[in-house]
Amino acid sequence: MGPQALTDFAGNWRIMREIADQKAGQVGRLTGEARFTADAEGLAYHENGWLEMGGGRMQATRDYLWREGAGRVDVLFGDGRYFHSFDLGQAAPEAAHWCDPDQYDVTYDFSDWPRWRSVWIVKGPRKDYRMETQFSPL
Repeated sequence: MGPQALTDFAGNWRIMREIADQKAGQVGRLTGEARFTADAEGLAYHENGWLEMGGGRMQATRDYLWREGAGRVDVLFGDGRYFHSFDLGQAAPEAAHWCDPDQYDVTYDFSDWPRWRSVWIVKGPRKDYRMETQFSPL
């Protein structure tokens, strides 16, 4: 059974990400940690890791805000702008985000909870990649 409430994500997670960039013809990998911490309205997500791609290595971070309402999770950018939302009651919910001129489509997979993953397919005039992130509790 997958997560039942937003608070099920609280805590620290090991992340492993693979980015298959069709346009650049290369594959990148990120390893690091993600942390979901309680804030006044839900959870704050902070990710920190090392990305290896194109022969280089660099530190990478991301911040999001996760909010729960009516059985859905709203994912916001760190500055509070809306990103996407998904149905918490599904084993493999899907969501989409249009960021002109690029389309971002995600599928979450909670079937092996508490291990879970997200798969993003991103297409646009300058983008064509698949990004899969595996989450494991620490």
